[in-house]
Formats: sequence, C-alpha cells, structure tokens
Amino acid sequence: MKSLEELRAIKERMQGHIGVRADSSEDTRVVVGMATCGIASGARPVLNRLVEEVHDRKLENVTVSQTGCIGLCQFEPIVEVYEPGKDKITYIKMDADKAAVVVEKHLMGGTPVAEYMLESEYR
Repeated sequence: MKSLEELRAIKERMQGHIGVRADSSEDTRVVVGMATCGIASGARPVLNRLVEEVHDRKLENVTVSQTGCIGLCQFEPIVEVYEPGKDKITYIKMDADKAAVVVEKHLMGGTPVAEYMLESEYR
C-alpha cells in the first residue's frame, strides 16, 4: 500500500465482493491465516485472490474468511479448507497463483492439490 487513496480504491473494489452471511452446514469454508506472521509472509494477496476467484466463478457454496494465528508460522501463508463430511485440508506456503489453482482443482474439481498440502512436507 502506497497511499490512503490506494487503500480506499481497494475498499471500493472489494465492497460488493465480501459480505457476511449465515453459514450453512453444507458450505465449504476456506480460511486464511491472517495473524502477523501470515500477513508478513504474504497472506493478504492470497486472501484477496481467493475472494476474487470464488466470486468470479460464482461458487455460492464456498465462504472465504480469515482467522488469527494457526500456530504453524514456518509454513505461512496458510489456507485451510473445511468441506462438510471430510477432513480438513491445510495448504502451506501459499501465494496468489497457488490460491487460484486450489480454487480450480480443489473447490471446483474436487481434487485437493497434494503438492501444496502440509502433508507434502513430510513425505
């Protein structure tokens, strides 16, 4: 951010994209870690890209939100996906381009992106 005007422009652009709605037990929740460590590692562009992709692709059953510390600072930025009836998927070391891939392959295609997952660190 270089100026207050730039911040205002971002706010205006995003105003219609982010809203609060009642969670449904059938919704998929995408949560981005936005504590200090996440923000310092680049979580804001990840969050913005997820919101844009979900909105642009009209994914009505997907909510994107932010949370505080997830507790795995060395793996930030972190994105967690909670799907009804499934185990949580934790994506690590994310960036905006990886976020777009997760939307396409996981949220739309139903196939988690294994190489971005926390478990891939331990293979």
